[in-house]
Amino acid sequence: MIASFLLVLLVTFGGTLATYLYDENASLGARVCAGACLGLTLFSLVAFVVALFVGLSGAGILISLGICCSPLALLDKTAFKRFNQDVETASIAARRLFLKPEGWSILHFLFYAATTVILWKVFSRAVIEDDGGISTGLLNNFGDLPFHISVITGFAYGNNFPPEDPTYAGVSFTYPFLSDFLSAIFVRCGASLRESMFLGSFTLAVVFVGVLHRWALEMLRDRLAAILTPLIVLLNGGFGWYLLFEKAYNGERGLWGVLVDLPPSFTVIPETTWRWGNAVSALLVPQRGFLMGLPLAVIAFTQWWLALQKDEEAPKAETARTKTKHRRPAMPAPPPSRFPLRTRRMIAAGVAAGLLPLVHAHSFIVVMGMGACLALIHIRWREWFAFFAAASAIAIPQLLWSTLNSAVNASTFFAFQLGWDRGTENPVVFWFLNTGLFIPLIVLAILLKSNGYLVGRRLLLFYLPFTLCFIIPNFVKLAPWIWDNIKVLYYWWLASAPIVAVFFAWMWRKGPIMRIAAVLLFVSVTLAGALDVVGIAFRDVKYGIFDAAGVSFAERVKQETQPRSLILHAPVHNTPVFLTGRRSVMGYPGHVWTHGLEFVQREGEIKRIYLGSPDASQLLKDYGVDYAVIGPLERVVTPPNEQFFSQFEKVEQVGEYSLYKIR
Repeated sequence: MIASFLLVLLVTFGGTLATYLYDENASLGARVCAGACLGLTLFSLVAFVVALFVGLSGAGILISLGICCSPLALLDKTAFKRFNQDVETASIAARRLFLKPEGWSILHFLFYAATTVILWKVFSRAVIEDDGGISTGLLNNFGDLPFHISVITGFAYGNNFPPEDPTYAGVSFTYPFLSDFLSAIFVRCGASLRESMFLGSFTLAVVFVGVLHRWALEMLRDRLAAILTPLIVLLNGGFGWYLLFEKAYNGERGLWGVLVDLPPSFTVIPETTWRWGNAVSALLVPQRGFLMGLPLAVIAFTQWWLALQKDEEAPKAETARTKTKHRRPAMPAPPPSRFPLRTRRMIAAGVAAGLLPLVHAHSFIVVMGMGACLALIHIRWREWFAFFAAASAIAIPQLLWSTLNSAVNASTFFAFQLGWDRGTENPVVFWFLNTGLFIPLIVLAILLKSNGYLVGRRLLLFYLPFTLCFIIPNFVKLAPWIWDNIKVLYYWWLASAPIVAVFFAWMWRKGPIMRIAAVLLFVSVTLAGALDVVGIAFRDVKYGIFDAAGVSFAERVKQETQPRSLILHAPVHNTPVFLTGRRSVMGYPGHVWTHGLEFVQREGEIKRIYLGSPDASQLLKDYGVDYAVIGPLERVVTPPNEQFFSQFEKVEQVGEYSLYKIR
């Protein structure tokens, strides 16, 4: 764990120094957040490319680290002087916070301290290892966690290069996997499976809050609205909090009884109208690609905003940011550059966008689509050419690699479907229930006129393209499973949050009555999401995934089999085979389907093998199966013909789990 932590610090330091190449006047905290995300992602991508040639080894990790640190040679002494001065300024601010605290400093400290503690508790419960095996404290993570574990162990223990789909042997892996590959690096550095997932997830979650805060501060120039924006983004929800009072009214223990034993979710409940999942409970924890993709996207948005501002706006932005009792010392002027600052910002945004294809494909599509729309609104061809050129140079090789010889059926990703995942609910009613007063508040904020419009023309034009992230997924299915449209829809909520936040800040400054109204509206928008997050962080409920015998069996399988062995098991989501990194004939059909792969024939043939059908032996040869598992899951899902498997050597037995050597 120590080696992994030092690795995070090192790449974060490198990424932080790199921000001096393109980002003027950013605070040290903003630089660290951007540097951590860019550094970890770039390092993961470089390490993956190196691993394709030499495997995921200590030498490969060191080579990758050297490659990632080499661009720092482009920095001159001025950049290091500016970094040292930023560190000194931050130290002075920290001492002042404790010796002569000022209102805004205290608020910022409490905001980040509370956020960090909550995120720590949330992600510490994402994976739970104890004597009972491996479990999770989040119901939404019950299905996704074993899949991500299979990806991590495939890289760390199974030498899965070039990567095959861990749930469907024999086809290339097209699912964006870079966040899981980062965890695999940590495993190879000595971290446990739980530690590897926690370290990357927690770091990127805190970074996401930081880059959101900086983005909102640059756009809105309002410190209160800038703090509210990350809260609105992370605590998204609708009127699902109504269920809290409904359960309290119908229950025997009242409101307190419900609070001490919260339901799994108030935002996304299967087979109901509640489908707008909270960002933390439904996206950041279970869908790990979002953890890396969202901050990268927000970094690009921030640099777009700064690069597209008019020359006369820059001093105003700096004044708004540093208007405190104690100003920052004058920074040394950066040396002349071949590229203007605007161009450098756009190149940096392009680098962030270009890293996305193997991180989170939907985020890449959104960023490139929003960039194209904004390029038509803000016609600055040189700046936009720099963005698209940088993004394409990094993204196109990834896209070609991931789509070449792909077995994905692209037709399953697109179809007409009105109203997203509404079922039979009226679309208007569905969205009102799921997002509450959020949409009306957006409209009010845009229409409000007080000494000019609250949402200025420039902010409105920047926001308008993001409405497509709401409109298009309400008419077109963008994934085999319609609910996955939330991967695009969420960007509409993210872009709308600053507008709602600035409306709340305006209300707060309009007197006591409006202040009370602002608090009530803010609670209405965020309570359902807050209940989800609090439930994850403070409930003691565990959802078992791998039992203790299964974990022990997986360790024996790793010792008995070769890394590239192909293992047959029941097509379920939580087979112990996923802990070994070995290749799987087929995992959970639901995962295979969402990847756009055909699974019906293979699923049927697996069942015939376990039944000992006349063609079972031939099917084992056709698939090239090395080992087969018979355990509790197989006996439930695909009842095995014990007599058929008795012809093979039983090489391992742990509890009810048996491993047979097929060839």
